Amino acid sequence: VSTDNIEAFQLETISQEYPSFGNTDLRSPAIELEFEDGSTITDLRYDGYKIYETKFPLEGLPSTYVENDKDVETLEIYLKDNLKDIKVILMYSVFENFNAITKAVKIINKSNEDVYILRALSANVDFKQDDFDFIQLSGAWARERYIIRSNLRAGIQSVESRRGASSHAHNPFMALVRKDTTEQNGDVYGFSLVYSGNFLASVEVDMYNKARAQIGINPFDFKWLLKKGEKFQTPEAVLVYSSNGLTGMSQIYHNLYSKRLCKGRYRDRVRPILINNWEATYFDFDEVKIKEIAKEASKLGIELFVLDDGWFGKRNDDTTSLGDWFVNKEKIKGGLGKLSKEINEMGLMFGLWFEPEMVSPNSELYKKHPDWCIHVPGRTRSTGRNQLILDLSRKEVCDYIIKSVSNILESASISYVKWDMNRNMTEVGSAALPPERQRETAHRYMLGLYKILEEITTKFPNILFESCSGGGGRFDPGMLYYMPQTWTSDDTDAIERLKIQFGTSLVYPSISMCCHVSAVPNHQVGRITPLKTRGIVAMAGNFGYELDITKLSQEKKSIVKEQIKLYKEIRKTIQFGDAFRLLSPFESNEVAWMIISKDKYEIVVSYIKQYAQPNTWDKPLKLTALEADAKYKIIGEGSIFGGDELMNIGLVIPK
Repeated sequence: VSTDNIEAFQLETISQEYPSFGNTDLRSPAIELEFEDGSTITDLRYDGYKIYETKFPLEGLPSTYVENDKDVETLEIYLKDNLKDIKVILMYSVFENFNAITKAVKIINKSNEDVYILRALSANVDFKQDDFDFIQLSGAWARERYIIRSNLRAGIQSVESRRGASSHAHNPFMALVRKDTTEQNGDVYGFSLVYSGNFLASVEVDMYNKARAQIGINPFDFKWLLKKGEKFQTPEAVLVYSSNGLTGMSQIYHNLYSKRLCKGRYRDRVRPILINNWEATYFDFDEVKIKEIAKEASKLGIELFVLDDGWFGKRNDDTTSLGDWFVNKEKIKGGLGKLSKEINEMGLMFGLWFEPEMVSPNSELYKKHPDWCIHVPGRTRSTGRNQLILDLSRKEVCDYIIKSVSNILESASISYVKWDMNRNMTEVGSAALPPERQRETAHRYMLGLYKILEEITTKFPNILFESCSGGGGRFDPGMLYYMPQTWTSDDTDAIERLKIQFGTSLVYPSISMCCHVSAVPNHQVGRITPLKTRGIVAMAGNFGYELDITKLSQEKKSIVKEQIKLYKEIRKTIQFGDAFRLLSPFESNEVAWMIISKDKYEIVVSYIKQYAQPNTWDKPLKLTALEADAKYKIIGEGSIFGGDELMNIGLVIPK
């Protein structure tokens, strides 16, 4: 009888921590290597461990961190392939007070031969049963992160990105939940990846009805050359368990990500109410129009003006000038310094839109450096949105972006940056990499991006950075590490936003979601929605406006002014409180959520009926997580209710 369970085909029936390829576990491996002799078999054996009373950053990658934490411990387990002299380090950090575990893996080539990494996932969890539902956040541009719940079935279920970004289509997250799990009750196992590129999150149900869950860099079109002495670091996976349903899981992620992933000056500060000129003007503006909008915004109580696309190069439409980061002085006479000063004098901070990762074929940068984009010689250079992607695997390209963006940020009084990225990778290749490293391009791009973001956000600590990718195409933990908020979606329709924001809240805190009131008819779907409704929906996160307020009637301006006043009163609770989902837009016409301040003193309850219906009678809205014997007063009405009454009988929704 074999003592290591290999010869008897027993590995396939045994739960494993980090399964390798080629022995008697015939399920999906977590790691697969290719050696000089052409073999791909790896036999990893235990080789020791260490425990540290802290947590270490991951080289070149974003990750959760410690900050005077005395409750975080890190376990390193050492594995070794004795034949090929490969060392694998499994890294686990336990955040006791946040109820979360992080996992990452480091691979070290200690041999004298070249090794290729074909697959290196960040986390593997083997369950002894498969009686789960699979939850994913999926969609498309303008309808990101819809909650999809399905039965776990035999075979492999997965979500992934092969687009060079975490993507609009799928989020780097999955959850396994028991069949009877609800918002407030039941077991939930959550898997989230701190990465912004190609990912894989999968569950395999084998012939013994056991489930194997895995998450990490997508092995598709990935191959990494590891020379003698070199190391490879995987991204970090964040694993959580909740016995208190989906809300319990969400609140673990919200607390951890808002306190131990997001960083910088704005992590714990209230976020400003902004107005963005994009849907007000698109490319058709000059400094006179911009100042008109800013002046009106100041009167209404808005705190930040954001100048969107069209201020640089010869940018009058989306066919030109990306990469040419100098001011278009035909539009902005006197430059950004003068404009930002004038807007500051109105009582507003000034913000600016960039898309630094891209280049237009019609640009000065492309004429000078046509090889700086991601491309394969002889192949078509597809130009989604009339642009190409700069090759961030190249140091000189990263240096150019850091310098050109820094020059602009130093030239004016800029308090906010919206960092956009509007197309995914095609014809993936790098002119700077040798043939044997071409399939490293997508991951090297992410390492280059993270290097750029680390340098710029460190250099400009007083600027609030917001991530954007055609809206919500890169709403992931990796970007939140550098930029503590993200433009949730390019879809600004309030009713559409209900599902987008509801799904996003499954993993990401309210303070990370940017939500704006836009004009009607809505520019994406043509719907006309009351201004009051648009305001309530946008107050679910960081509040703002995206419309030409100079064209509003006095009545509408008064409503806007009241919305801003209200949000300023409740924004600490919205941005820093504990969120609860009450009625789902995926399950009913009524949608409701509530947020409770950390001190339990203030509760904000929001309710929306998506579509008007004749001859209906609304049920009272039952709240949750209140103190049963406490008394609660409705602000502005004076009505007082017991906590037990609000949770068991409910709150009557005013007609």
